[in-house]
Amino acid sequence: MAVPHPAMALRSDGGSTQARHSTMPTAARVVAAQATTLGRFSPFARPVLVNGAAGILVSAAGRPLSVMAFTVTDGRIAAIEVIADTERLAALDLDR
Repeated sequence: MAVPHPAMALRSDGGSTQARHSTMPTAARVVAAQATTLGRFSPFARPVLVNGAAGILVSAAGRPLSVMAFTVTDGRIAAIEVIADTERLAALDLDR
């Protein structure tokens, strides 16, 4: 995986069909610290291609629960999008 860009953006749908995408420019170290919580989901997480790009799928009993999709620019992670909305997950082209 590429190293984070200092002005990396994190977007999340919040898991609700009513939620709007929010973008918050944030320091790479803050995103990295938050991403460490993924460790507790490691038995349920695996790398996938999300619409042809690098991502992580968290699933249980064969059902996708969330996806982290990475945007890489110039060899650095420029954005992470967390998708947990069931309708959006169903519409993704995931290489499972």
